[in-house]
Amino acid sequence: MKLNFNYDGNIACRAILQDQLEKLDIKYQLLDLGQIEISDDVSEESFAELEISLKKYAIHIIDNPKGQLIQKIKDAIIEIVYEKEKFPNITISQYLSDKLNFRYGYITNVFSEYTHTSIENFIIIQKIERAKKLIIEEELTLTEISHELNYSSVAYLSTQFKKVTGLTPSMFKRIVDKRRQLSNNE
Repeated sequence: MKLNFNYDGNIACRAILQDQLEKLDIKYQLLDLGQIEISDDVSEESFAELEISLKKYAIHIIDNPKGQLIQKIKDAIIEIVYEKEKFPNITISQYLSDKLNFRYGYITNVFSEYTHTSIENFIIIQKIERAKKLIIEEELTLTEISHELNYSSVAYLSTQFKKVTGLTPSMFKRIVDKRRQLSNNE
């Protein structure tokens, strides 16, 4: 039997974190994406056990300031791409500077130094991942998807989509539809 499923990575990650923290009886509060505040002191043994249990799910505790900043940048970008309606009409550079309390130049330098890619490239990759998800899950036209992702035109979305995936959005949709059809016939 073949099962198809869909999941939200953020919700799944939060559920795993909650489960692991509760197993160790650690009192916590979920904060922003990628952040937890632990209420009480945690023994070194419990902390080590938490780290080991989270690594099974490819979740790592970030203990250096620049690593934390990188994660905050990624989380803020993902938040913008997936929940754009919550944000005022300001530039991403201004939003990141305001949210993280650093100059944008510093943010971009740290990001590219540690990830070996630019913030702009990371944004493009996130937008294309979102576009793929919208093509798979939604019944939106490419025009609606390009509007949803703040592209100036369908042509610009298609160009970036092909550059990242090697396929045009239309080809990607045909492949998805063909796989669905084959899956339904089994």
